[in-house]
Amino acid sequence: MNQPTIVPCRFERHADAILAILNEAILNSTALYDYQPRAPQSMVAWFETKRNGGFPVIGVEDAAGTLLAFGSYGTFRAYPAYKYTVEHSVYVHRDHRGKGLGRTVMQALIAAARQNGVHALVGAIDAANAGSIALHERLGFARVGTMPQVGFKFGRWLDLALYQLLLETPAQPVDG
Repeated sequence: MNQPTIVPCRFERHADAILAILNEAILNSTALYDYQPRAPQSMVAWFETKRNGGFPVIGVEDAAGTLLAFGSYGTFRAYPAYKYTVEHSVYVHRDHRGKGLGRTVMQALIAAARQNGVHALVGAIDAANAGSIALHERLGFARVGTMPQVGFKFGRWLDLALYQLLLETPAQPVDG
């Protein structure tokens, strides 16, 4: 595989590929605590929410322009004092896992967060997802908590591990 290219994802070009990656994760993993695949029309609101919030959607494409992985962040909690904190997600196409693409997307998300004055990135990871946990730890995230048995999928209780990376930004945080 040639060197992958980092791209900003756009609805017109990437919505179908993002949806396929998300739906595969919903059906076959605990990366998303969702039961049913998402409908194509759900991507309209998803991209609109990202655009309205000023949140990046970053992808990695191969030389042919195929989306291999993507990530984004969004509102952590809907209260004003959380304005410097975001929750991120990264997904890699099942055929391209273990090739460093998750790391590439995460590094781009961290850079975008710094540029956008984010102070804290939070990842909510299924506690059994050793690959995602290892990636976050390699990038300097600290485990800040575990919420036992908050999800139920595939006939079992799921624990949610919370990982956080604190950034030096923003330079001048303000109330209000």
